[in-house]
Amino acid sequence: MQPAANYKVFDPLSSQPLSVVIVTKNAATQLAACLDSASFADEMLVIDSGSSDGTAELAGQRGARVMQKEWLGFGRQKQFAVEAARHDWVLCLDADERVSEPLRASILAALAMPAARAYAMARCNRFMGRWLRHGEGYPDWSLRLFDRRHARWSDDPVHEKVLTEAPVTRIGGDLLHDSAETLESYLNKQNRYTSLQAEALFKAGTRAGVAQLLLSPLLRFAKFYFLRLGFLDGTAGLVHIAIGCCNSFHKYAKLMALQRGS
Repeated sequence: MQPAANYKVFDPLSSQPLSVVIVTKNAATQLAACLDSASFADEMLVIDSGSSDGTAELAGQRGARVMQKEWLGFGRQKQFAVEAARHDWVLCLDADERVSEPLRASILAALAMPAARAYAMARCNRFMGRWLRHGEGYPDWSLRLFDRRHARWSDDPVHEKVLTEAPVTRIGGDLLHDSAETLESYLNKQNRYTSLQAEALFKAGTRAGVAQLLLSPLLRFAKFYFLRLGFLDGTAGLVHIAIGCCNSFHKYAKLMALQRGS
């Protein structure tokens, strides 16, 4: 995505009200910090999927409006949250993300004088105890702030994205992603994600061969470890990129298995 140039369609004299929307499932250990960082919003909305760890209660105590909704998949669940918000301008967060102070200032400035209908922000990922600043981990541009009248979440069950035909502007400040999960749980999650990706590709009619199986991980490693300077993030950067390469291999291996009916 490239920054948009001088695109104004709103009255600069009135700040746009903002809804922060978050989808949750058993996120009590992470949610408080997320909500605290987003407390500048006019509304905080949490869409919970039957948490059993007190997530919904904690959200209410932190001033959020809470709704229950059975899980629809990441894309559809987040779109449900966007549609349930009270305001057209929405900031979509995950429970393990926090709005940094510089990003907060950028968001408020953008809402005071909107220059676009959709904004992307740099997402900084913490992995194995280190904030990644290169490779796949940064800047990881993420479109999270938008006018819902001109953008929406895709229906993808995993690796969902915001769809818009409007120009997208990048704003300053980092969205901090600190899942605090163990490496084992991270790997288990990636295994689930690659299965969902393979199933989605298969249903869409995409097919894979040996070339994709072998070349995709190699090209990915070259891109993120060398061209995007992932080696500067030390061991954490190496492991993060290596897992991403394994994910590419596993995704296409699982797709090939589905093609063969196994």
